[in-house]
Amino acid sequence: MSRIGKLPITVPASVEINLNADNTILVKGPKGTLQTQVDRDIKLSKVDGQLIVERPTDQKRHKAMHGLYRSLINNMVVGVSDGFKEQLELVGVGYKATASNNTLELSLGYSHNIFLALPKEVTASAVTEKGKAPVIILESIDKQLIGQVAAKIRSLRKVEPYKGKGIRFVGEIIRRKAGKTASK
Repeated sequence: MSRIGKLPITVPASVEINLNADNTILVKGPKGTLQTQVDRDIKLSKVDGQLIVERPTDQKRHKAMHGLYRSLINNMVVGVSDGFKEQLELVGVGYKATASNNTLELSLGYSHNIFLALPKEVTASAVTEKGKAPVIILESIDKQLIGQVAAKIRSLRKVEPYKGKGIRFVGEIIRRKAGKTASK
């Protein structure tokens, strides 16, 4: 049995879950609402403030979907109750970021600034402290969407291994390479 799939999802008191007949699950919480379609073979049941995900057989397809849908539903419950947060830091001379009106303006050493329109579900803020690298803070209730936006921002200037310049997640460890040495 799937180790992830067999774990019950604890539902906080502030979160309401609606299971529809067409296998659509709607999760409402203090931060917002999320909805997803669940495969017809997967059965969902509410017992004592917990949501249990069950599969009909031990087929490889059912095993794969069992853990997947349990994780997706758990991420929805955590998202509407607490929300998700990603932090990216810009390491490099002259790298800057400003956020306003759901638009992120990035200065990343190119000849032009990059303007990135963010989805309405994601809010961004930029923090710049003297002596430290600028930090972009992304917040959303949708874990998949915030991860996708963070990956898009990171792809604009990937971290290079020699000097470590680029956009990285806060706390990310970059493997550094040694540069050339002059021979005498």
